[in-house]
Amino acid sequence: MDIVIIGSGNVAAVLGRKFKAAGHNIVQIYSRNAAAATELAYEWDTESTNYKILINKNADIYIIAVSDDAIDDVIVDIRLSGKVVAHTAASVPKEVLKPVTEHYGVFYPLQSLRKEMVSLPEVPIFFDGIDSITKQKLEALAHSISDEQVVHGNDNDRLKLHVAAVVVSNFTNHLYSLAEEYCRKEGLDFKQLLPLIEETANRLKDSSAKQVQTGPALRHDSETIHKHLDLLKSHPQLKNIYVLLTESIQQAK
Repeated sequence: MDIVIIGSGNVAAVLGRKFKAAGHNIVQIYSRNAAAATELAYEWDTESTNYKILINKNADIYIIAVSDDAIDDVIVDIRLSGKVVAHTAASVPKEVLKPVTEHYGVFYPLQSLRKEMVSLPEVPIFFDGIDSITKQKLEALAHSISDEQVVHGNDNDRLKLHVAAVVVSNFTNHLYSLAEEYCRKEGLDFKQLLPLIEETANRLKDSSAKQVQTGPALRHDSETIHKHLDLLKSHPQLKNIYVLLTESIQQAK
C-alpha cells in the first residue's frame, strides 16, 4: 500500500519502519517538526513536508501518529475526501476525523514505542473504522505488520484497554523507578532485580496474574511487612505505596 504518515514522533517512526519492513511504500511524511520529518524521510527514502497544502493526495492510507491532544490542531484544513484516514490514539474517538474524510478510523498500536528502538517490537494492533472499506484496509495493514493480535475494537473498548495498559506499563514502570531510587539511596544495585522482573513477566505467558502472585502480603506475613515498613520510614512515597498495595493484595478475592 501507499501510505502517508502524519507525525514524526515515536509512534510515527516505529510504525513507519514496520510498514517499510512489510513492503509498503511510504510516499510522504508530514510533520510540523520539519527537521524530524526530514530525518525520517531520509531514512525511508521518501519525501517530507511541513505544509498541509503539500500533503500527497494519492496514497491509499493516511496514518495520523501524533499525541492525543495534538490531533485536533493537526487535522485543521486537511481534507482527504475518499481516502482512508486513521489516527493512532487510544482515548480519542474516531469521529474526530469526520471532517477529514468519509472513511475514517483508528489504528492503535498497543505497545510502548520509542524512536530509538534498535529492533522492531511485536505490536498488537486494535483497529476500527466507520465503514467496511475503512475496516478492511486498516485490518489488512495491521495484519501485514503484526504477528501478535489484530483486534477490532470500538472507541469504548479501546479506552477501557488503555486504562489497563497504563496500569501494566506506566504504573509498573513508576514502581520500578521508586525501587531503583530506593536501591540507589540504600547502596544497592537495582540491576540485581532484573532477573526477578523478567521471571515475573514471563510467568504471565502461561498463567493468570492472580495465580502467580507471591509475597508477604499474600501470605499475611505481618512480621515481615512490619520490618519492611520500618526500613521504609526514610522513603515515605515508597512506604505509602507499599501500604496501599499490601492492603489491595490482602483484600483481593
